[in-house]
Amino acid sequence: MTPTPFRPALPLLLSFNAGFVDTAGFLALHGLFTAHVTGNFVTLGASLVLGTSGAIAKLLALPMFCVFVIATRLLSLALLHHNLPALKIILAVKLVLLIAGAVLAIRFGPFADGDASPAVVTGMVLVAAMAMQNAAHRIHLGSAPPSTLMTGTTTQIMIDLADMLRGPTAQSDGSGRRLAGMSTNVLAFALGCATAALLYARFGVWCFLVPPLLAAAGLCVQARAQGD
Repeated sequence: MTPTPFRPALPLLLSFNAGFVDTAGFLALHGLFTAHVTGNFVTLGASLVLGTSGAIAKLLALPMFCVFVIATRLLSLALLHHNLPALKIILAVKLVLLIAGAVLAIRFGPFADGDASPAVVTGMVLVAAMAMQNAAHRIHLGSAPPSTLMTGTTTQIMIDLADMLRGPTAQSDGSGRRLAGMSTNVLAFALGCATAALLYARFGVWCFLVPPLLAAAGLCVQARAQGD
């Protein structure tokens, strides 16, 4: 399979958006992680023990995520089979999902009950969007650092730092370049988290207008890359 061409700005936009959506979703949807879905195991346990709302969405998040990862993989293979720009089309579908999530959040939020249907549906739409981003990144942007799952990325950064501290070795070849790329992605994700928190504190659910704008920017960047 021929690697999908992309511009370096695309993974950074994806990381910033993932951090933004994850934080905004956590704040608005009673502790639901939309990008880092395995984190919902922890918040689900907390909800059950403390009696807080949002347990239904946390239970549904992982199955929804898995379904959309599988769907994205099958869609990607079908598009590539017909020589269509798979990554660009997947990013466009993700954009539509983020627009739907923003409309739902603004129309029905703020959500007083995380188990109410509007909150659950909004959460699942955002989970689906982030599942598509995760799958698209793994399939088409394998050479770029992950846009989510920053624990693994941070671990690799620390390993590369340790190798560099030991001095030049065969194992440390390329560590500097990888360290710079991964560190930039972690910073982009962290900035997305901070921006979402600040905008949610100031504007509430209206902050969900930002992810579609970021997704549209990412789609434009990818369209230009594949047009070169």
